[in-house]
Amino acid sequence: GGHPEARFNLACSENKNGNIERAVKHWIIAANLGDDLSIKALIRMFKGGFVEKEVLDAAIRAHQACVDATKSPLRDVAEEFYRLRDGLF
Repeated sequence: GGHPEARFNLACSENKNGNIERAVKHWIIAANLGDDLSIKALIRMFKGGFVEKEVLDAAIRAHQACVDATKSPLRDVAEEFYRLRDGLF
């Protein structure tokens, strides 16, 4: 678990230091927690040949499940309220 942004940052640091496998693990964890940038990083790593298709597909499914779990009508109303409120000031 942990904080998705912290996991993403750890992955970037590991990647920069050449620890590709560790970076991918952190991106997978962050993606499972709903982090969009981690999905993009995993797609790049897949295109570079560092991530298998099955691993990427599983991360995408877990990411979508996390995003879907946070959706609710009340949350949508709150987001619209703050969007409109912030536009007024």
